[in-house]
Amino acid sequence: MTAAPGSSRGRGLPQALRENSLTLVFGTAFLLALLGQAFAGQARLNNELVTEGLHPVGFGAYLTSSDFAVNVTENWQSEYLQFFLFIFGTVWLLQRGSPESKKLEMAGPETERDQRMGEYATPDSPRWAAAGGLRQVLYSRSLGVVMGTIFVLSWLAQSIAGLAAHNAEQLRTLQAPLSWSQYVFSADFWDRTLQNWQSELLAVASMVILSVYLRQRGSPESKPVGSSHGATSVEG
Repeated sequence: MTAAPGSSRGRGLPQALRENSLTLVFGTAFLLALLGQAFAGQARLNNELVTEGLHPVGFGAYLTSSDFAVNVTENWQSEYLQFFLFIFGTVWLLQRGSPESKKLEMAGPETERDQRMGEYATPDSPRWAAAGGLRQVLYSRSLGVVMGTIFVLSWLAQSIAGLAAHNAEQLRTLQAPLSWSQYVFSADFWDRTLQNWQSELLAVASMVILSVYLRQRGSPESKPVGSSHGATSVEG
């Protein structure tokens, strides 16, 4: 039997790799960077422990430590906050000339016809796009909701791991530990949090405005090289 066009049946492994290469390459790079962070973090922590006259920790122990957990989660929560704000913000907020903005006349959630929902769904639309009621409401906002949920969970994990790491340092210096509520309102927590937020927000703002005037040939994040600076929501 011949596989239908667009079906994954009958496709060779090289083609499947090519068609998923963006996710695979960035996913692999993420794992390598995470591994590198773990080795570097272990070395940093052990330098601090040795300086204080304490025993260094092994790699396995470091991977399950609060020190490693807080360093990972504080970056994750800022990344997902960036995506959450950008996904919801671009429903209403516009930037003339940017491919990251929708067309100037399309601000808002748009019509069901524009979004191919309900009676305007096509045969290859997701089933919940064609469905009505709660399923359609949930699916039509599912990307932002999931990104927001991951942000909240990462933020909560950061606060718990950060508290454990902070209290471990407090005990090493013979100072009183903090409660969770005390830590969440502490300078240490917000210093860690806001230094990540500001960098992510700067990156988004830079991408939005620089893509008005600058180009990257072949990238969907850029307008075609010959597009005017005023062309909005046009991708290369």
